Amino acid sequence: MAKLHFFYSTMNAGKSTALLQSNHNYLESDLKTMLFIPEELKEISDSKIISRIGLEAKAKVVNKDYNFFTEIKKNTPEDINCIFVDEAQFLSRKQVNSLGKVSDELNIPVMCYGIRTDFRGDLFEGSSALLAIADNLIELKTICSECDKKATMVVRLDENGNVLLKGNKVLVGGNDIYKTVCRKHFRKLTNLI
Repeated sequence: MAKLHFFYSTMNAGKSTALLQSNHNYLESDLKTMLFIPEELKEISDSKIISRIGLEAKAKVVNKDYNFFTEIKKNTPEDINCIFVDEAQFLSRKQVNSLGKVSDELNIPVMCYGIRTDFRGDLFEGSSALLAIADNLIELKTICSECDKKATMVVRLDENGNVLLKGNKVLVGGNDIYKTVCRKHFRKLTNLI
């Protein structure tokens, strides 16, 4: 039976690189995959999954109304060997449930990659749903930018490097606006927990 997997971490842990490597392994074995990214990344990524080390692959961009089960079922699922979803934190709970149904009823493994929490320490909807129903939870680790402990949180920075405590939940960006930290340094920098 196929499973729903959630690979999670903070930023800069190599989630997209791991996704692209796994996809490559499937393709190298003459197996077929489908790659997806949420619409929040369409413009910044040119509809591709892109890793910080330069790997990339074209992906289908999906909006909040996209029903994975219905659409994948139309694509002759017997020809698809694995589904990959990058930045899964941006998915809705309904979409995560739909991916679970892909795994359960179409017997296609689903690999989701994303971050757990936003810059305030709150779970993203997609991450919350995946933490609740995924068959496997796999943490990819990275190091705190303030010490040598494991990073589990992110802080958002303004243009002068000051920590922000308010703003839209979703702001796509990289090292220019986010910093990975351990819980201790998140508390010290934000006073939110």
